[in-house]
Amino acid sequence: MQASDRFNINSQLEHLQAKYVGTGHADLTRFEWAVNIQRDSYASYIGHYPMLAYFAIAENESIGRERYNFMQKMLLPCGLPPERDED
Repeated sequence: MQASDRFNINSQLEHLQAKYVGTGHADLTRFEWAVNIQRDSYASYIGHYPMLAYFAIAENESIGRERYNFMQKMLLPCGLPPERDED
């Protein structure tokens, strides 16, 4: 692998990380990464009607109620963020 190939791959990765939030970056904490994964999952469940219907049947709720529940879970999917040290 040549140095130019490495530079090209790194620049493409930086471009993807700037364009899409879920791809992460070097300073992303474990909590932020987990929040991104959970929110992406809930958004996918809401956006794909058959999956939403499956969850509604499994939990014996209406589809609208399941959609509402998923949207509420998107607010704090992993609970409150951990406290950061002020260093």
